[in-house]
Amino acid sequence: MKIVADKNIPFLKGVAEAYGEVTYLAGADFSKEAIKDVDALIVRTVTHFGKELLEGSKVKLICTATIGYDHIDTDYCDAHGIKWTNAPGCNSGSVEQYIASALIVIAQQNGFLLKGKTIGIVGVGNVGKKVALVCEALGMRVLKNDPPREESEGGNEFVSLATIKREADIITFHTPLIREGKYATHHLANDNFFDSLAKNPIIVNAARGGIIDTSAIKKALIEKQISGTIIDCWEKEPNIDLEYMKLVDIATPHIAGYSADGKGNATRMSLEAIAEFWSLSKEPIKKIVIPQVENPIIDWSTLSGNKLEQAILMTYNPMEDHGRLVSNPPDFSSLRGNYPLRREYLSYTVEKVDNAEDKAILQKLGFIVK
Repeated sequence: MKIVADKNIPFLKGVAEAYGEVTYLAGADFSKEAIKDVDALIVRTVTHFGKELLEGSKVKLICTATIGYDHIDTDYCDAHGIKWTNAPGCNSGSVEQYIASALIVIAQQNGFLLKGKTIGIVGVGNVGKKVALVCEALGMRVLKNDPPREESEGGNEFVSLATIKREADIITFHTPLIREGKYATHHLANDNFFDSLAKNPIIVNAARGGIIDTSAIKKALIEKQISGTIIDCWEKEPNIDLEYMKLVDIATPHIAGYSADGKGNATRMSLEAIAEFWSLSKEPIKKIVIPQVENPIIDWSTLSGNKLEQAILMTYNPMEDHGRLVSNPPDFSSLRGNYPLRREYLSYTVEKVDNAEDKAILQKLGFIVK
């Protein structure tokens, strides 16, 4: 079997070779010529895979090591017998960690408590569910908006977007980018959205840049319709709007889902798709090993103030990524490509926890508790 893989997909080299002859390319180097005689592709979001690249090729399977798949022309693939897979939920824990840490930081910066605040979660899939869990653990009131789920599941779990715009102190987006149709999300946060906010909420986007209209949110910030922003996803990446970036409280280079755990999950899911498609053993995939952090022990007894918030920040503080981006915005792509090791809660052991309720919350979030 011949496989072409994006060279920046982590933990792949030395494992993918169990399934065939592997060529590694930079995302921008995927060309019609490079893939014409290839059986499988393992890709990221850098290149668009449609008729222009795929026509006349032998490609039978495209695996994207990402949640999103708008860089794959799925209609073309479906019509031409090319199977495609994505990695749903692979980095949901990573995004949850990012959101929790960023909310803790912005609350500290602005002198308010998260406990008792109302957060509106727009999109309650793999990521949104985990964000809801951690926000509840932090003592927040959670409002959930997900029209597709509400339509299919019914019940009273969900509220309207109008309710969120009326009641939320914080609004965070976790939807896919859908450009048209009943559940379109492209520029969901537009001028009308910001004009109809009852409060002055903090806006969070760690989903897709195009969910927020850049010109609209810039206007909202300047006119104080919103009180703060946590932005990880931008329109026109990597050439982001610098005026917008300077207005943002926490600005990061699309790395919310970049934990080593999330990357490992995505790589694992891509290789599992190859194994399943060709009825091969999944045993080689067990060779994927994720490095451990240098200091995986958190001593609960030494923490002060809100101990849960402090423990979360010990696993990740977004201000380091914020500093790297705002100091050199042209490095947007390299900051993503050379992202330092970050592990999720499951890689940390919290010791000396003497309260049963604290133990239960930490374990529910994924920490190892002793």
